[in-house]
Amino acid sequence: MAGLFVAVGDSYTEGVGDPNVLYPNGVRGWADRMARQLGRYDDEWRYANLAIRSKVLDEVVDEQLDAAIAMRPTHLSFYAGGNDILAVRVNMGSVMERYEAAVRRLRASGAQLIVFTAFDPTATPLLEPVRRRLVYFNQTVRDLSKDYGAVLVDHAQYAEFYDRRMWSADRIHMSKAGHKRLAGHVLQELGIPHTLKIPELPPFRPRPWRQALHEESLWVRDEVIPLFRRRISGVREGDSLLPKWPEPVHPADGMKRLARERAGDAMQVHAEALVHQGRA
Repeated sequence: MAGLFVAVGDSYTEGVGDPNVLYPNGVRGWADRMARQLGRYDDEWRYANLAIRSKVLDEVVDEQLDAAIAMRPTHLSFYAGGNDILAVRVNMGSVMERYEAAVRRLRASGAQLIVFTAFDPTATPLLEPVRRRLVYFNQTVRDLSKDYGAVLVDHAQYAEFYDRRMWSADRIHMSKAGHKRLAGHVLQELGIPHTLKIPELPPFRPRPWRQALHEESLWVRDEVIPLFRRRISGVREGDSLLPKWPEPVHPADGMKRLARERAGDAMQVHAEALVHQGRA
């Protein structure tokens, strides 16, 4: 039975970590991969994705929820709060109260709601304050999924996500392999068959301690410090981006083809704007 799948959220759902220049905003991600599978399962399925990287919970709620609910989706995925967790200062109790209000509102729409825990990066003591926030976030999401009858996609239940190859260099966003596996897990939780090809990864070989220490220091230098500098300065990549799929599309038509058409429409709008400016 076909329906309408609408995804809202931040970089997690936009697809950051799974780069593909043929897709809007240069990323593919688990939601696009899942949508393609839905289209193969039944060509009447439709899909929209309003998620944009860098957005905090309140922005996701204020900028995306009304539009998502107005589409009258049958299935609606909601992941938000990750950027709040990474804030320099945050009251997680207040964040999760607002998260619950959003869950309540989304469930009232009648859509089957899908929620997600965040992964717990226990490997880095430097992130202990953030890890505590993650633990609180995850447990609250688990509790709310039961209270409101939402489908829960819980990273802790999937052993492969403890493999660092499931994560991109920043260790915050999933890699291509991680996004593909997550798409499969969401479909499995919904009871929808899929044909995703997910090869087994070869055994992970532990790194010599000197190499591990060197890589850890590079990660702090290249990823952690720049991340917190951006947080403090307020510079956000997502502020210059638009939603990938703001209106429902039929994934059965081919996601790459749809992306080309969307890019062509954007170029036409830009050209018309330039002509209008020239006449003004």
